Amino acid sequence: MSPVRPCAPASARLPRLAPGRRCLERLCLAMALASACAAAAAAPAAAADDTAAKPKTAKQLLDASTPADWRTPDPANVLYMQVPAGRIVIELAPRFAPQHVGNIRTLAHERYWDGLSIYRSQDNYVVQFGDPTEDEAQRKSIGSAKPHLPAEFTRTAAGLPFDALPDSDGWAPEVGFSEGFPAARDPKAGEAWMAHCYGTLGAGRDVAADSSNGTELYVVDGQSPRALDRNITVVGRVLKGMELLSVLPRGPEPMGMYTDPKQYTPILSIALEADVPEAQRTPLQVLRTDTPLFAQLVEMRRNRKDDWYKLSSGHIDLCNVTVPVRTPPAP
Repeated sequence: MSPVRPCAPASARLPRLAPGRRCLERLCLAMALASACAAAAAAPAAAADDTAAKPKTAKQLLDASTPADWRTPDPANVLYMQVPAGRIVIELAPRFAPQHVGNIRTLAHERYWDGLSIYRSQDNYVVQFGDPTEDEAQRKSIGSAKPHLPAEFTRTAAGLPFDALPDSDGWAPEVGFSEGFPAARDPKAGEAWMAHCYGTLGAGRDVAADSSNGTELYVVDGQSPRALDRNITVVGRVLKGMELLSVLPRGPEPMGMYTDPKQYTPILSIALEADVPEAQRTPLQVLRTDTPLFAQLVEMRRNRKDDWYKLSSGHIDLCNVTVPVRTPPAP
């Protein structure tokens, strides 16, 4: 680094003035020049500090990711839901609800949902799909799927991968992610469960806890209804295509059930990715939640330090953490 050029003595530039005034102006000018010199000398270092302290954006962090930061979902655990507006990609969570996921795989493999519909869209809550026929005798056959399943509201926490967030949660002693799924756990009870965040897929039921068989499914499309946690079986989350569900016209109050079948959104098909030819698949990768990169993204959202934010909250809510999904880059 080149040395800083010294300032010229103040006396070299002073006009001839009365002695008293000349002394005063010499003193003022000398002080001003000394201050300017000090500021000039400090400017490069301050600029360097500002540059070094400027936080990276989420895009910059993700652009610097490595292949090891991402995972490819198992095609046996991915559903393709085709509606007239496009494809919705859903990842199932067999670690949390193995029997329900097993039944859903069977239903998808046998194309149970093809020709059925989305018949409910409740504002700030859920969209629901399946067979809206109330008469059990007239409902569509579920084929070889099981007609009855146990409730799978929670599972044992032992052996479950869990990447905890640093902040407390009003709905659970601990919250975080398990292989990309928003989850919660209670260490004292030894239980864990999936949380109802935006995009969560659950299995609708009647009053009885074990009255779900996976045929009636819903997706959260509003503010996270966490009061549903541990009251219903959660089976997965939407990876891509939430915009196709969130824009559906709302049904009438109080439940959002469409009263006119003409308002139903037809389901063209729901298929397992494993049953779809590779050329017709939607390749996706999900950011792993057990990586330093994900921890950086969480901290960045907990303490926003960009120019727009004037106050850092120092806190993050589970359902405000988005797990990135991407199309794999070209080799």
